[in-house]
Amino acid sequence: MKKIIYIFSDGELKRQDNTLKFHCEETNRFLPVEDISDIFVFGEVDINKKLLELLSQKEIVMHYFNYYGYYMGTFYPREHLNSGYMILKQAEFYQNQDKRIEIARAIVKGALKNIRQVLKYYANRGKDIETSIQRIQEFEGQLDRCSDISELMAIEGNVRECYYKSFDTIIENKDFIFEKRTRRPPKNHLNSLISFGNSIMYTLVLSEIYKTHLDPRIGFLHATNFRRFSLNLDVAEIFKPILIDRVIFALLSKKMVTKKDFESGLGGIVIKDKARKLFIEELDNKLKTTIKHRELGREVSYRRLIRMELYKLEKHLMGEKEYEPFVARW
Repeated sequence: MKKIIYIFSDGELKRQDNTLKFHCEETNRFLPVEDISDIFVFGEVDINKKLLELLSQKEIVMHYFNYYGYYMGTFYPREHLNSGYMILKQAEFYQNQDKRIEIARAIVKGALKNIRQVLKYYANRGKDIETSIQRIQEFEGQLDRCSDISELMAIEGNVRECYYKSFDTIIENKDFIFEKRTRRPPKNHLNSLISFGNSIMYTLVLSEIYKTHLDPRIGFLHATNFRRFSLNLDVAEIFKPILIDRVIFALLSKKMVTKKDFESGLGGIVIKDKARKLFIEELDNKLKTTIKHRELGREVSYRRLIRMELYKLEKHLMGEKEYEPFVARW
């Protein structure tokens, strides 16, 4: 599988013949264009039209993040797999209340089961979080009775509140107390890590959508409105617990990230570059990790699983096979 390039330094990214060259104060680095699927830009990087032409030819998606690590936008090359048929199918399922809630419920079920899997993993390692696991299981039992999207969202919100309360028990670090979920800007160190990680997760899913026939603007759980994209938010719910949250727990348990890796800014807490790089490295390693896929009978990377989740949605929309979300089994 092609790799993701992450650029944290300030500099210039340009086309040189038929490859990419990144120039900054420290170095000149050539990036073989055939090996790249996506570029994530965190630094102040200059680009030009010639570069964008090459990225478009090679179908490379480029995402931008601002100084604080928040997603800003995407250079989304001309959509080579765009399908009018699939867009009509997405719209049909979105506008039909029964069809929409069927997909939305499956997404929430997948998210809740993966949240519970993460908690079970740490419960098996001596963390006292059985009460949270039981409470989440009770919420799961309510999903089939939901008659509209707002009820599903309410249950998902209650589960996340219960889930986040268990973070302090899992992490056991007074410098990273959860308190409550805060965003834009995050008010403490742990919330800052969660927001950064979730932003990356939404962007990763967006990249994978680009490589399918699906349109990222039409989601099912999250409302399709004037927001640029919503399908990536849907699918990210399934993978955030098993990818982002476990990366956070790993970084903190190994003390790879400490309180010193943050600074105050914009009325909240901001992650410094060093910690962002460590987060990305840990996540990138996680995405490359493979697991035995029960149906396929072979090893599949977590990144590939995201793409496969989208293919399953396509099959559901085409009436080929009912969508069932990925649930981790460790």
